Amino acid sequence: MSTTWITVGTPLPSGPMRIAVTPAGVVMSDYLPDGSATSAPVCTDPAKIDAVTGRITEYLAGRRRAPDLPIDWSRVGDAHRVVLRTLLTEVPYGRTITYGELAALSGVFEGTTEPGLAARTVGQMMAANPVPLLVPCHRVVAADGIGGFGGGRVGIEVKRWLLTLEGVLEPTLDWNGPDWVEAAARG
Repeated sequence: MSTTWITVGTPLPSGPMRIAVTPAGVVMSDYLPDGSATSAPVCTDPAKIDAVTGRITEYLAGRRRAPDLPIDWSRVGDAHRVVLRTLLTEVPYGRTITYGELAALSGVFEGTTEPGLAARTVGQMMAANPVPLLVPCHRVVAADGIGGFGGGRVGIEVKRWLLTLEGVLEPTLDWNGPDWVEAAARG
């Protein structure tokens, strides 16, 4: 299946996002540091560009509870897919779940007896989520705090930004929330 890429401007601390699309849907997304260049094939389908850009922009502006874009699951293994789909369908906007709770809810780890193994494995699955934002791994937190997020310090800032957008965390004085779309439109 042919994969092409769309770059979407965002207010996230990481800068723009890069979204990979196939005829079946979004197959991959990632957070790009500002100024990152890529030589990946660019999507030229106006309908796909408009849908991806519009829905992600609306979500990040607080006008949509989820991007609601079709996901191409073809590159995700069975257990990983079950955990990601459980997260997508069972943990709504504005809610969080711990790694251990998601492990139990997914049913993938039934019979696992080693303490913490299921939670650690879910953490690794979240780090390997091929479609962050679309499958909201930012909603998965540690039992004793926010937990991790790919991308080091900037990744944690992205997680905090998204949890603030969804009302889980209180905004800080420097948070550039949903007003960014209107500000960008004004120039």
